[in-house]
Amino acid sequence: MSTNPTATASAPDLDQRPAVTVLTSFSEAAAAVVARQLLSADKRLLVVCHDISAIRSGRVRRTVRGAEGLIEDTAVELVHGCVSCTLREDILPTLTRLAGQHPAHGIVLVLPTVVEPEAVAAACAHCLVDGAPVTDVVRFDSYVTVVDAASLLDDLTSTDDLRDRQLHAADDDHRAVAEVVVRQIEYADTVVSWERSGDPFEQARLSALLYRLAPWARHLEIGAKHDTGPQDTGQHGDLAAALLRTGRHDPAAPGPLGRALEGFPIAVHAPDSDCGVVSLLFETRRPFHPQRLHDALEDLTEDLLRGRGQLWIASQPDAVVGFEFAGGGVAMGSLGYWLAALPADRWGEASDYRRIAADLSWDPYYGDRRTALAFVGLRVDATALTDLLTACLLTDDEIADGFDRWRDLPDPFAGCFPLDDDTAPAHSTPAEPS
Repeated sequence: MSTNPTATASAPDLDQRPAVTVLTSFSEAAAAVVARQLLSADKRLLVVCHDISAIRSGRVRRTVRGAEGLIEDTAVELVHGCVSCTLREDILPTLTRLAGQHPAHGIVLVLPTVVEPEAVAAACAHCLVDGAPVTDVVRFDSYVTVVDAASLLDDLTSTDDLRDRQLHAADDDHRAVAEVVVRQIEYADTVVSWERSGDPFEQARLSALLYRLAPWARHLEIGAKHDTGPQDTGQHGDLAAALLRTGRHDPAAPGPLGRALEGFPIAVHAPDSDCGVVSLLFETRRPFHPQRLHDALEDLTEDLLRGRGQLWIASQPDAVVGFEFAGGGVAMGSLGYWLAALPADRWGEASDYRRIAADLSWDPYYGDRRTALAFVGLRVDATALTDLLTACLLTDDEIADGFDRWRDLPDPFAGCFPLDDDTAPAHSTPAEPS
């Protein structure tokens, strides 16, 4: 097993709540390998899995395993067959129940393939179990994503929807495969690359790509050759030490789409190719011209694997616009108000991180309005992409016209980013099937 030198947070010593490690992967086989190795290395561990292959019919199968073998194998009937119901009605209640029954054990929650880890974090923040927050009973210690090196590039470059692979979790689940894969990687505190390739260049390219997709995560590599069964305790123990009870998750940290708003780094600016991988960070105070941005979207994303971030459009100067690209599709939506567009007495609705970030970068004319976009791709011409983005911004003459004139610009996005008095200053959650 190898690691990059990213520092690991020390585990909290005084917190007596059972630690939950959330394990996710788009490869069931890779997740199963890691879960099996962790269980082999730590005898005081429970592994919880949910099979949601029949979720559209309202059925879920839950299994719980310990060091001595299978503890539970239960069929669960849901009132509504959906991911959010599974989280509320079974996954979170199961964690709190197991914490009470086995207080000295850690828990590994292995998420179903298409459940995004940020959805779990959102559910923990808003859902109650027996009238109390689940975090009163358990501590979400870290989020770990396992990547199957053999399939990662195929999944990231695919234009398949989950439905094309019969993986959709609901009839209205239109998420792209690449969209789910990148969100699993980006939300992780630790990314584990399950290596199968013996090609040094391919391994180097994969490492460069994963680091640029999630530069804030710790990155580990393990080989499939090490999955030799319970007797291989040395390798398994190393992996358990790297993944369990690390204290790496910060529940106050924003999801990937809201990082720039909260003052967190959104990407590594590495425009020079590293094994073909390019990462570009584009930041500006100038707003985008709505028509020019709309017309350029196809060219902007032509060679990309991933785009993410926030921007502002001159014709809608009150709205923070979230931007995502993966799997061949662009998604843009409202992340709420810029603080500069709100009266000061509503600033308390924003997080402390958000207010501090706004104070540190406040512009006397634009306030906290700014664009921060990250792009990751293979063989991307960073200079050409920067020039194209710059050409979509307002010109000096258009800037001189002022805010009032900007609202009259031709706007293909009119009505796409609604704001109302109940809209929070800024927030973001992943798209999940209802």
